Amino acid sequence: MAELPASIDATQQGLRAQGYVAPRELATTAFLALRLARPLFLEGEPGTGKTEIAKALAGLLERPLIRLQCYEGLDLASAAYEWNYARQMLEIKSGALAGGDALFARRFLIARPLLQAIDPQANPVGPVLLIDELDRADEAFEAFLLELLSEFQLSIPELGLIKAVAPPIVVLTSNRTREVHDAVKRRCLYHWVDFPSAERELEILRLKLPGIDAMLARRIVALVQGLRAMDLYKLPGIAETIEWSRALLELNALVLDPATLNDTLGVLLKYQDDIAKVQGSEAARLLAQVEAEVHG
Repeated sequence: MAELPASIDATQQGLRAQGYVAPRELATTAFLALRLARPLFLEGEPGTGKTEIAKALAGLLERPLIRLQCYEGLDLASAAYEWNYARQMLEIKSGALAGGDALFARRFLIARPLLQAIDPQANPVGPVLLIDELDRADEAFEAFLLELLSEFQLSIPELGLIKAVAPPIVVLTSNRTREVHDAVKRRCLYHWVDFPSAERELEILRLKLPGIDAMLARRIVALVQGLRAMDLYKLPGIAETIEWSRALLELNALVLDPATLNDTLGVLLKYQDDIAKVQGSEAARLLAQVEAEVHG
């Protein structure tokens, strides 16, 4: 396990070494979250790198990453723990249980991500716990998180309190499909993750694809930035930029032309209405704008 970064600069450099280019503001919030042992709450559009920072922190600090993917209907049994009733019944029938007190012993407890993250038996070293897309879970689930986020503990009625010896590093993300309750936010350090600037996106692209032609990389970034300025239903994220770059390299496309752009728009855009809006004359206009920017 690595030591916590000693400064904001060290945090920024450490994340970059893990392939994550963090702006100064985000590195500052992450540094403070680590030093103050507070959860880090990241909101922003899909594809802006919120999930990736948890992976980068796990790599930087040499800790295991435990991920809880949220969804509608997520309940306690899937997120925290449940009892292995089948095994309990089996031992009751076989006469292996000495008495009723042993019915809820630890060996019958099935730990899910939240319990795994704070269980000192499973993780004596605090892992990185990613609670991804919290806005997809029901609001009632947020109330359950409050004890864990503030005290790093879980109360199990049949067993008692389980508290982390080494608190996990918690990262929560939200795509803001709905507002997350203030009670959750108050327990966290908050940061809005925006789409990257052209300069930062170019740096990310060069880091992810070090062999990419410099001029092609500039054209790709300029075009994606141009798409994000349009009124589209779903704007392309950083992941789409990287994926599109890989696709262009597969096609040996060293320059961008209308035919290549039209044929590969499905890598960048995921809705037919958006693709139809960009294809044709709009694609030609975007490409002309790109050429003006890279030669300007």
